[in-house]
Amino acid sequence: MELTFASYNIHKAVGVDRRRDSDRILAILSEIDADVVALQEADRRFGRRMSVLPLEAIHERTPYEPVAMSLKPDSLGWHGNALLVRRNIDIVAAAPVPLPVLEPRGAVRADLAVGGRVVRVVGMHLDLSGLRRRHQIRSVLDHVGACDEHCPTVLMGDLNEWASRGGCFREFGAHWRVLSPGRSFPSRRPVAQLDRIIISREWQLVGTTVHHSALSAKGSDHLPVRATLTLPKI
Repeated sequence: MELTFASYNIHKAVGVDRRRDSDRILAILSEIDADVVALQEADRRFGRRMSVLPLEAIHERTPYEPVAMSLKPDSLGWHGNALLVRRNIDIVAAAPVPLPVLEPRGAVRADLAVGGRVVRVVGMHLDLSGLRRRHQIRSVLDHVGACDEHCPTVLMGDLNEWASRGGCFREFGAHWRVLSPGRSFPSRRPVAQLDRIIISREWQLVGTTVHHSALSAKGSDHLPVRATLTLPKI
């Protein structure tokens, strides 16, 4: 079974040209063509925290179903974190992941049924503080460890970690593999690998990439990152 996962900080759909353009983000999602997408900064920060991607447009223009968190009716996810899943993949369970925060950060988790297997996905956007990032990763790992069933897991998002190794990555032990798709920030001339994908040991890596196109160079201050993974037959 082969699946492609992607993570994208869409910067509230405001591009480097300072225009908010949800249609452009939807077009970039079509370019990425992943099976599961973790979005960061998918909601407006103030007021009703409305999604910057209209739900109707997602249904009409993409093959995705947003994972419902049932927390804020106008939001796509939780603290701007959202998961989009292809409609041929069943959503078994979903929940926000509590994080220790000073800033409005968060994480979301979904259990998905695909190809006769259950896989777990966490999308996250971590703090600017290094110490706080480490605490938040511990919270994510504790949350995953406390789930009823162990299953192949993918963690992904904007980790805000400028170091290529060390830093918050020290929290991932031998059961996890931190992937480095490449430089994704800032989008016009990327110098930092802030967007990462972390996989549990059950997965086999096919390849990773940073999605750099004419649209993605303008659509947000981050570029999307992708990883194609396979699971061996049981």
